Amino acid sequence: MLYARLILMRLLKAVVVLFMIIIFNFFLIQMAPGDPAAILAGEAGATDQEFLRQLRERFGLDQPLYVQLWRYVSGIAMLDFGYSYRQQMPVLDLILARLPATLLLTGTAFVLSLALGIVAGSMAAARVKKPSGSIIMALALIFYATPLFWVALMSVVLFSVYLGWLPAYGMYTVGAGLDGFALVLDVAKHLVLPATTLALFFMAIYTRMTRASMLEASQQDYVKTARAKGLSPRVIQRRHILRNALLPIITLAGLQAGQMVGGAILTETVFAWPGIGRLMYEALMQRDYNLLLGIFFFSAALVIVFNIITDLVYRLADPRIKEGS
Repeated sequence: MLYARLILMRLLKAVVVLFMIIIFNFFLIQMAPGDPAAILAGEAGATDQEFLRQLRERFGLDQPLYVQLWRYVSGIAMLDFGYSYRQQMPVLDLILARLPATLLLTGTAFVLSLALGIVAGSMAAARVKKPSGSIIMALALIFYATPLFWVALMSVVLFSVYLGWLPAYGMYTVGAGLDGFALVLDVAKHLVLPATTLALFFMAIYTRMTRASMLEASQQDYVKTARAKGLSPRVIQRRHILRNALLPIITLAGLQAGQMVGGAILTETVFAWPGIGRLMYEALMQRDYNLLLGIFFFSAALVIVFNIITDLVYRLADPRIKEGS
């Protein structure tokens, strides 16, 4: 009953937040430079005012701003996100076609960064006064400070161009006609470079956070009591220090999971990964405002969903929150 009420309250707040985001994004796009009708007319090779007027009338761009806003909001309520000027397809169809690729990339990168970050942070905390611990933190600092696009380009040069181990771009081999397990292996090979590149930055964050949290937890009274009982260092490290140090990691991971979905633009662009990040870049260059608004909405919705899941997981991980509620 408590969790049902909690989820209901979070969903009500999510609806309010999404509505505010819809309004804000609509006016933000309206202030952006460029005229979609002029771009379409230029691509068609027509510059007369009559053709521009027909385009604006066709896509509703000639209506007052409040009418366009009402049409957009009422359309979203009916799951109608409008029509893409450039792609000549409904926005919802375009996003749903690209969303699985983004979720695959960001989900793999999220799991990889979280697992490796916790392991590396635990090792660094256990070897805080040893050279190996300093080396781990130095590598984490390097991955944190290195620009993501540079890592992506260098990984393509090294592993694709020079060594030839992995494909450089795309999600699968075009024209190969693969299916079944062969297709899964092909997608996995294409996934290695973009997922690893995206995971390195977040792995560095989790490594630093895990180390700091474990060092702080190691000074608590319950750890001193465990040492006084004669428990082995490994048991203390795993059951008493790491378990309590993971609580702030859960909060950070929930925030980072939402940011990964919206922040994969550089990775998807460099590796030509067919996700919504690359679709967002293409829509921005083409002034496809309806498509941009749809991508913004889905990105915001995913962030809110991940935050709700994080809140529930945090309550499961820390019984004190449940007791306080």
